[in-house]
Amino acid sequence: MDSIFYLMIFALALLAVADLVVGVSNDAVNFLNSAIGSKAISFKKIMIIASLGVFIGAVFSSGMMEVARKGIFMPSKFYFDEIMFIFMAVMIGDILLLDFFNTLGMPTSTTVSIVFNLLGAAVVMALIKIGMSDTETAADLVNYINTEKAKQIISGILLSVVISFTVGMLVQWISRLVFSFQYEKKVKNFGFVFAGICLTAIGYFIFFKGLKGTPFYGDIKDFLAQNSFLVIGLMLAFWTLLMFIIDKVFKINVLIIVIGVGTFGLALAFAGNDLVNFIGVPMAAYHSYEAWSVSGIPASEFSMEILSEKVPTEPGLLFIAGAIMVVTLAFSKKARTVADTSIDLSRQGDGSERFQPNILSRSIVKGSTKLVSVISTILPAAVQTKITNSFQTPAIEISEEKAKALPAFDMIRASINLAVAGILISIATSMKLPLSTTYVTFMVAMGTSLADRAWGRESAVYRVAGVVNVIGGWFFTAFSAFTFAGILTYIIYMGRGAAVAILLLFAGVLVVRNYLSHKKKANAQSDHSSLKKSASQTVQGIIEESADNVAKSIYRTTSIFNGVVDGLSNQDTGALKKMRKRVGKFEDEVESLRNHLFYFIKNLDETSVRGSNFYIMVLANLTDVVQSLEFIAKKSFKHIDNNHKPLSKSQISDLNEIQTTFDGMLVSVEQAFTSKSFGDLSTCLDQEDEILALISDKIDAQIARTRKEEVSPKNTTLYFNLLLETKDLVKAIMRLVEEYHNSSSNS
Repeated sequence: MDSIFYLMIFALALLAVADLVVGVSNDAVNFLNSAIGSKAISFKKIMIIASLGVFIGAVFSSGMMEVARKGIFMPSKFYFDEIMFIFMAVMIGDILLLDFFNTLGMPTSTTVSIVFNLLGAAVVMALIKIGMSDTETAADLVNYINTEKAKQIISGILLSVVISFTVGMLVQWISRLVFSFQYEKKVKNFGFVFAGICLTAIGYFIFFKGLKGTPFYGDIKDFLAQNSFLVIGLMLAFWTLLMFIIDKVFKINVLIIVIGVGTFGLALAFAGNDLVNFIGVPMAAYHSYEAWSVSGIPASEFSMEILSEKVPTEPGLLFIAGAIMVVTLAFSKKARTVADTSIDLSRQGDGSERFQPNILSRSIVKGSTKLVSVISTILPAAVQTKITNSFQTPAIEISEEKAKALPAFDMIRASINLAVAGILISIATSMKLPLSTTYVTFMVAMGTSLADRAWGRESAVYRVAGVVNVIGGWFFTAFSAFTFAGILTYIIYMGRGAAVAILLLFAGVLVVRNYLSHKKKANAQSDHSSLKKSASQTVQGIIEESADNVAKSIYRTTSIFNGVVDGLSNQDTGALKKMRKRVGKFEDEVESLRNHLFYFIKNLDETSVRGSNFYIMVLANLTDVVQSLEFIAKKSFKHIDNNHKPLSKSQISDLNEIQTTFDGMLVSVEQAFTSKSFGDLSTCLDQEDEILALISDKIDAQIARTRKEEVSPKNTTLYFNLLLETKDLVKAIMRLVEEYHNSSSNS
């Protein structure tokens, strides 16, 4: 039995490394969001600054490990074997939960995750002990669990969301009113004062939050507490003077300094305070094992009261943890995915909308719009004009791709994000209020976005839906962590070593699967076979560029149509389901091209407006193609999935004949578009009558079969649907071919 605990310590060490990787991937958004979104600093420099902050914060993180040891449960009420079961369940649950959120690209709180994992595991273990006791009842659960801590964290979630969003919105609104979006001239005049205020807030944050838990914090804690206003005044004077010199003498944009220092400060605080979320449990388990192994007492009888004592953290382990975090920060693609979610939700201009509107987001937007209308009727016209001018964004006539390459928001907002997040976390820390850095930084960013009118009529329902989804994910984190860790604890308690081995294998498989899934998704986004948006400004250029899209579309049409026919022939539900997904991806890409139409028309030169009519018709015909494919795939899948009577041999034979003729036509069309031999399209047009006549003959044959043979109504309905929709598909493709044939001849 002793060897099991030794192996569990080894497994927990590996899990600590894995938890560092998945934890950093999720929490990186806290300190990378503002710097990456504003593009004030190159990505390489951002990573250097953040890595430095992470490493220093990790190495000096010795004072924050007590949460995992005694912050959630009463260690004296548990024995060594029970504590080990709790810690193992917590680490497995924490890794799987955080990796799940990383794969989705959703920022969540590692603090809430680890705390509720600990809470769920401890509650279940306590209930097991109570169930085995003759004297204890469920009411005695409070003797095992630190219920006050759980209440504080739940209240902290609500406070974080409301206060951070509100303060961020108000501060940004005032700042924008002062600076406007044409802030360059005002920054040159008194930007050093603004920078001094921001850096004072960030510096205060570094002292009160980032350095808490460091060995020397105790030496300065009392001085900082007793002389807070003096420290703030001195910092304000120092930073304002320094920014004045940097601005006037060295001619450096002071906002870049603010963003750099703010990124460093948040990275420092993240590592210094959140490292416990990743390695606190394994280190507590190691200290428990050390104490038990020299005691000579059986694991089921050795009380873990020792965890109530303060144990210094080994500097060597902190150094290793810091190194792992830095490496993860540099190479984790999931960290960038999570950061992109936050940046896209706060983007000033149009961007990739990741979330679909829901009832709640629509209601919020409608209510807010009405509220703004009411307020507008109250404010004097002069005040409204002043506000409107301050929030007027400069119009830039560029393509959609170039617009996406611009910063998601400007340096004023990035500075406010960092300063407000820093000061809120500092105040909460000094008041000993439990706040999550993730919740604060994310909600401040959302508040400043709203104040900057980044959520306009075009994007508001999508952005609000995204925020609602993220906030819902935070509460899901708490609930699922509590439940999952509790279930794992019970499984480990019942299965002991065998259960631990199986769960570790299960966790490893899931993490690898999620990694491959994320990698596949990332590759799909850069897939060369996907449809590309036209950026040309001339008619001939438009014809050449969009020909590539048509060639890819015809290839995919061939593949999907053949896949559906084969799936029907073999009654393969899995294959038909796959075809539906491929049609869905195809439809999303065509929809993206349609959404790009505004930028396409704006980008045309005056002599090529005729090209817009051509491009619109191409998109209309591509939409018809996708709709026909979607109908064919959907009806076929539904028929087979409902286990209806399969198509007869004669029907399959007729479909195969149509498929062969249709294939020949599609191959000719694809080759003409791939080689841009538009003169060959006339030959393709000649094939239209042949295939339409063939489909009509098969319709007549089915009518005859229906009258003479015994066939099912579902079967007949499906077959007629396939033939008629294939007819529409052929016509849509031929309209597309004809459009190109005529336009290429004219040009």
